[in-house]
Amino acid sequence: MNKKDILWKLAYLAIAGGVFMIDQATKAWAVRRLRFGDDMPIISGLLNFAYAQNTGVAFSMLDDHGDTGRWGLSIIAMVAGALVLYFFWRTPRSDDRILGALALLLAGIAGNVADRLRLGFVVDFIDVQFGNWHYPTFNIADMAICVGAGLLILDMFFVKKKQAAEQTAIQDPKSEIQDSNVS
Repeated sequence: MNKKDILWKLAYLAIAGGVFMIDQATKAWAVRRLRFGDDMPIISGLLNFAYAQNTGVAFSMLDDHGDTGRWGLSIIAMVAGALVLYFFWRTPRSDDRILGALALLLAGIAGNVADRLRLGFVVDFIDVQFGNWHYPTFNIADMAICVGAGLLILDMFFVKKKQAAEQTAIQDPKSEIQDSNVS
């Protein structure tokens, strides 16, 4: 890996650090502003800021295991973060979608682990609802994890599509020549 590649990857990590800081700053704001039931409607009937403490994982699953759950989930998240970082450094510099996805995953994991280690729970405050439908309250770290995972899923489809096109070109080289003449 050359110096330019390392600098690019460090830039991605700086972006992850920025997302982490935004997550922590918004959670600190939520604790100060919303903790005592001062919900804040942003778009009436759709988006509210409302304080919640999540001691479990996504959608508050596994939230009744006390300190054992807290430390167990923290260890699992730290292992996941270490794996994300490992794959981040192994990913070629030219694969920006994967690097961006991994940086977002890392920022989200770090944001939620920091809460869990420091507070014993994760601070959630973004509350979305539509009529009777109500989505579980979440935070910026959760959004970073979802966007990062979504980018990874998209990449899987793009890679499969690219591999299928390459396989077709290998099996029928005339189609590739015809395609280039059409362009």
